[in-house]
Amino acid sequence: MKAAVRKWEAVREFALGLPEAVEEHPWGPDSCVVKINKKIFLFLGSADGPEPPGLSVKLKDEALHGHAMTAPGAAPTGYGLGRSGWVTVPLGEKGSPDAEVVCEWVEESYRTVALKRHVKALDDRSAGEG
Repeated sequence: MKAAVRKWEAVREFALGLPEAVEEHPWGPDSCVVKINKKIFLFLGSADGPEPPGLSVKLKDEALHGHAMTAPGAAPTGYGLGRSGWVTVPLGEKGSPDAEVVCEWVEESYRTVALKRHVKALDDRSAGEG
């Protein structure tokens, strides 16, 4: 469980480091989401609830979506979101993906909902780091 919480925290920190990303709690303290331009790109829930932490991301890229769906316990996100490419991935399952892989999915989800200027800012920042 501690490893899952550390992974959750690393993913949250990564998501909040994306250009203009903001954290909100629209349904109470156990409903952490990360948004860009008022659109959710990451459902994080809570790291300290009774269930092991997990997350949901929107993956339009077929290869990434397929990869995410192979994670232990992964499933299309409920409430009809799965039909739009959302995948829910538990972080506490044995063999769950490491934080680096999950962060790739988070970045793809961000790119899916962000405005072009946000994606350009991310690409410019990445080019400066490389």
